[in-house]
Amino acid sequence: MSLTPDIQELKARARADLRIGLPVAICDGQEGSGATGALVLAAEVVTAERLADLRALGGAPHLALTRRRAETLRAHVYDGDVARILLPEDAGPKWIASLADPAGDLAAPLRGPLRSARGGGATLSRAAIRLAKEARLLPAALVLERPAEEVRALAEAERLTLLPAATLLSTEMPALRPVSRAIVPLLGAESTRLHIFRPADGGEEHYAVEVGTPSRDAPVLARLHSACFTGDLLGSLKCDCGPQLRAAIAQMGAEGAGVLLYLNQEGRGIGLANKMRAYALQDQGFDTVEANHRLGFEDDERDFRLGAEILRQLGFGAVRLMTNNPAKVARMEESGLTVTERVPLQVGRNPLNTHYLDTKAKKSGHVL
Repeated sequence: MSLTPDIQELKARARADLRIGLPVAICDGQEGSGATGALVLAAEVVTAERLADLRALGGAPHLALTRRRAETLRAHVYDGDVARILLPEDAGPKWIASLADPAGDLAAPLRGPLRSARGGGATLSRAAIRLAKEARLLPAALVLERPAEEVRALAEAERLTLLPAATLLSTEMPALRPVSRAIVPLLGAESTRLHIFRPADGGEEHYAVEVGTPSRDAPVLARLHSACFTGDLLGSLKCDCGPQLRAAIAQMGAEGAGVLLYLNQEGRGIGLANKMRAYALQDQGFDTVEANHRLGFEDDERDFRLGAEILRQLGFGAVRLMTNNPAKVARMEESGLTVTERVPLQVGRNPLNTHYLDTKAKKSGHVL
């Protein structure tokens, strides 16, 4: 029946559920007596009541953390990119939140001894962390594993969103579809059309700023610009994003043609709230990469395939890419676009972001 939500719609629902503190049910996709499922809660929004309800179901809940966060806590990592921290009997929401959020790490550096689970597989924990990341939450989840049949029955009784782990772990990019477009004259580029694209999985929309009427038969001057609320809108001096945005549009306006892709991947893909957490860690003395790692994220969580897909839908196959980041060039070429030239965009350095820019050059390979 068409009124029944499909798997992508269930995934969107699961992200929303996790953000507001509802548990989500996950199953490993196997059948029979050996199949396993799990109830999952986001670590940063766990309440005492829901933690008690989870424990009442039996079994031993654990806290799933990324390797990056576990290494900061000096916890053993037995499952590659995921650690499963066993909960002490007296552990409450504050204890869970303190392991998930590094804000208090320096004030309380000793959290242990922390015991990590080993054996039995970490697929469900890995899927829980992926869902937390997509919900723009801290990458930490409370996980209670139970037989799959029991989890399915509980999900039906409590009207919980139920998803297979494989869906959450899939690296397939959701389809993008154009929604609307209109002429929007800009300062420095008056002949401009704004295109809006919406992903099929209910995620954030992305935008293409088309300056002039660029030829589809020649490499187009293009930039992949990730949203930066603080830099683009507020004029923050902690980064170079705002000056890069305005310089890119100005250069496209001067040349008479270009495409700027504005991708809603704030904070290198971790979201604005987590970006502010990273800023707070930078105030404690950590650089931008170290701050991301302490939060449990990788250096860069963005998906640049989105930009390549939008360019293809607009009819472009080759670009002159405005970037200081060679990784963007590599991602575009891996996605099937031809990059004929890397066009430098070195603007926006000031006394307050020099360390930030130097870190990008040293640790992320930017050419500055």
